[in-house]
Amino acid sequence: MKKLVISLCVLLLMLASFTAGTVYPRGDVDQNGVVDIKDVVTLIDYLLTETWPNDTVEPTDMTFTVNGVTFTMVAVEGGTFSMGATSEQGLGANDWERPVHYVTLSDFSIGQTEVTQELWQAVMGSNPSYYTSDSQLPVERVSWNSCQDFIEQLNQLTGETFRLPTEAEWEFAARGGNKSQKYRYSGSSNIQDVAWFWNSIPSQQVGTLGYGTQPVATKAPNELGLYDMSGNVWEWCQDWYGTYSSDDQINPTGPSWGSFRIFRGGSWSRSSESCRVAYRNYTYPSTSDDTMGFRLAL
Repeated sequence: MKKLVISLCVLLLMLASFTAGTVYPRGDVDQNGVVDIKDVVTLIDYLLTETWPNDTVEPTDMTFTVNGVTFTMVAVEGGTFSMGATSEQGLGANDWERPVHYVTLSDFSIGQTEVTQELWQAVMGSNPSYYTSDSQLPVERVSWNSCQDFIEQLNQLTGETFRLPTEAEWEFAARGGNKSQKYRYSGSSNIQDVAWFWNSIPSQQVGTLGYGTQPVATKAPNELGLYDMSGNVWEWCQDWYGTYSSDDQINPTGPSWGSFRIFRGGSWSRSSESCRVAYRNYTYPSTSDDTMGFRLAL
């Protein structure tokens, strides 16, 4: 629409320049010595096909299939957001979620769901998970290190460059990106709508049906169409753990080294507090248990 308006304005200006027996060389687009309707057509065609500096191409979702298993990467348009313990996170937010700081991110894509056991099996040929009653359960008992092995193999199979999301990308996506409604959890301030956590799993008795992880995408998605970014399993991020700075940042990747890797989002065995979008946790990259999984970024 913007290009059409520009084109019409140019057309009116050029037509206004015609006077009997007068030639205006600056309007002679095809340089034939005469300003005529052909110049107008040529100019409009150029304006409608040329990419202008302020034009943007919105990222699009992508679907991949690996050994018969299909998964979707949701496009996230970059933007600037306040990262950390913003007001809707509550007065009880932890010190390591502060200070709140501005972060600007470029476009990226992130998994619509946590990596499922079905996808892990398709890539690795085995399943490390403890709860295995449904192939759509998120894979768990995966360490940060084993996630790197999976990603390396996935990249060989697809020719892509999948990775773990950075902590900033993870939080921006969990908050709903540029579509954020500033919820406490990912997609709602009512956690029951969007998360499997301790008070919502079907059974709280070990060894009974419904105890443990739940199939992905069975709660409501957030503003970007992402599922389970609050609850179900913790999700590894790429970053080493470090304290926040108050400085504005662009595409931060965390400290260059450390002892602990970040994981986010809460899990089926934890309280609602750990499912907040700003909540941070960290542990050794070799750690794995039945509450820890991940989702992909690209």
